[in-house]
Amino acid sequence: MSEFRIHHDVNELLSLLRVHGGEGAEVYIDLLQKNRTPYVTTTVSAHSAKVKIAEFSRTPEDFLKKYDELKSKNTRHLDSLVYLLSKLTEDKETLQYLQQNAKERAELAANAATSVSTNFSIPSSTSKISLQELEELRKQLGSVTANSSVQQPLELTRKILRDKQNKKNSGQPIPVFPSWVYERPALIGDFLIGTSLSTDTTVPIGTLPLASQESMIVEDLLYVLIGVDGRYITAQPFVGRQNRAFSVDPNLDLSIKELVTRILPVAASYSAVTRFIEEKSSFEYGQVNHALAAAMRTLIKEYMILITQLEHLQRQGLLSLQKLWFYIQPTMRTLEILASLATSVDKGECMGGSTLSLLHDKTFNYTGDSQAQELCLYLTKAASVPYFEILEKWIYRGIINDPYSEFMVEEHELQKEKIQEDYNDKYWDQRYTVVQQQIPSFLQKMADKILSTGKYLNVVRECGRDVTCPVAKEVIYTLKERAYVEQIEKAYNYASKVLLDFLMEEKELVAHLSRSIKHYFLMDQGDFFVHFMDLTEEELKKPVDDIITTRLEALLELALRMSTANTDPFKDDLKIDLMPHDLITQLLRVLAIETKQEKAIISADPTELTLSGLEAFSFDYIVKWPLSLIINRKALTRYQMLFRHMFYCKHVERQLCNVWISNKTAKQFSLHSTCESL
Repeated sequence: MSEFRIHHDVNELLSLLRVHGGEGAEVYIDLLQKNRTPYVTTTVSAHSAKVKIAEFSRTPEDFLKKYDELKSKNTRHLDSLVYLLSKLTEDKETLQYLQQNAKERAELAANAATSVSTNFSIPSSTSKISLQELEELRKQLGSVTANSSVQQPLELTRKILRDKQNKKNSGQPIPVFPSWVYERPALIGDFLIGTSLSTDTTVPIGTLPLASQESMIVEDLLYVLIGVDGRYITAQPFVGRQNRAFSVDPNLDLSIKELVTRILPVAASYSAVTRFIEEKSSFEYGQVNHALAAAMRTLIKEYMILITQLEHLQRQGLLSLQKLWFYIQPTMRTLEILASLATSVDKGECMGGSTLSLLHDKTFNYTGDSQAQELCLYLTKAASVPYFEILEKWIYRGIINDPYSEFMVEEHELQKEKIQEDYNDKYWDQRYTVVQQQIPSFLQKMADKILSTGKYLNVVRECGRDVTCPVAKEVIYTLKERAYVEQIEKAYNYASKVLLDFLMEEKELVAHLSRSIKHYFLMDQGDFFVHFMDLTEEELKKPVDDIITTRLEALLELALRMSTANTDPFKDDLKIDLMPHDLITQLLRVLAIETKQEKAIISADPTELTLSGLEAFSFDYIVKWPLSLIINRKALTRYQMLFRHMFYCKHVERQLCNVWISNKTAKQFSLHSTCESL
């Protein structure tokens, strides 16, 4: 973390805590920088910290519930935050201050609420509603609530994602499924509520013998396991993202009902996975989620094959409830893991790199369970393929092809021609930026190098040269992070070498620095400045408003032709610049950037004195792309300030030389003869 970022975060924290006065943020910043350690929160320390906070909390159950909820969303830096909070519980002084601060904030909020509160009275009504009308109204409200909570948010989410992606890729809108894909729920194998198998009068199952009950329940279960309601087992409508619940005929024998309740979680998991597959197969959710859904669909096909085989046994009369329980057990664990992953992706609203982070973390969490880890590894490999294709194009060619905004590097539309006008060099810093949320956790350490690698290659490509990394190799997901480090390091080294060779050899960076910057801004070319100052001395003595810039440009060109600077191939890039401020004001304006005094200094009158040409004069230098990335406006401004100081010193030196020459000439005459002549 940079010093500027620490300064910003400390100021934000002090503002939130309403800390005023004292020694300011600088004291805390110094303490933070001195006590920074490369310590990484481990699973053990995070668990102990969680236990400590739960013991300290007044409502430990709520805290643990919230922690599990955030953990299921794969919230970044959650364990680090919990560890920090556990350390705060040990500091009594800090706790006392936080409690007092919370009390004061609560009192302020209560006072504000009291001042703007308005008393409302509910008007009495003499009209009454019948029980039948009340029941109909309740049913209507229930159906509206169910429809709005399931369908509308999905449609709204897809629209928001589609608008965002189309705005970013205005020239190439993303494809969209036709509306009938979403308007026909029968296409989704997930319990079409209200269409059970029992269209005629169903025989009460409690009146049947135990063998008949078992046979009918087995048939029902085979339907329920593929997302279709049975006669005696039906799915309940759900609101939001909760798990599917089922209702079982209460007259069913208790021994059979007990075994049925053990099997129904498989149907609930199948329902969750099916909904996830259908939802994430839409283009709006990106290629990573689409690839994950496709991998899950492959596993669901294997599950459907198993159900088909069980149906074949059932038709032959060879499938009992116990056998069904036996055959379905291996699949239960698989569907449970798939449903857990689907729920976590939904809760965390994951896309692209965040989805891969969640899958990677889940894979590591199943270290002791080889079957579960292998399953998660398969899903992560399948989901990472489109992400790694974007990564390979970026680190091997410097190209971003990310239509769904899933990659860790985001491109912004900026014009590189403005790099000369921008003091802070925004092109290099803002054209390509890292999106923290989209960095997979297994690539977190290499994020900066990935960004720089693509940037370097992109600079060369924008100059008309096609570059392809000779050590390019397919990136495949693995639990060994070293594999990514080696590949990215090789690509980074190649990109650095290509850009450096391009700047040094083809664009002659050293020649620009040594021949132009050194000669002109650092006044290395002595005879040129003698000629130039001899030619422009009278003009530069005038007030800056009276100076004709074109005349100075002509005199500059004449001085360049008459001196040894004539051999400089870049001499035509040197220009005249008359500054509106004196050197001290310019320095103060630079130092005030991003400080509280910035507005006051910028809006203030730069100087009360009228500047002469000597005080306002400076050179400027035209730098073309891509050298402008290095010799940018920020660097040129520094050179200009050095030049202005040395140029004025050169002027003072010339004045002193003239005085010395005059005094030397005056010594040739005797004082007596001079007095007689007077």
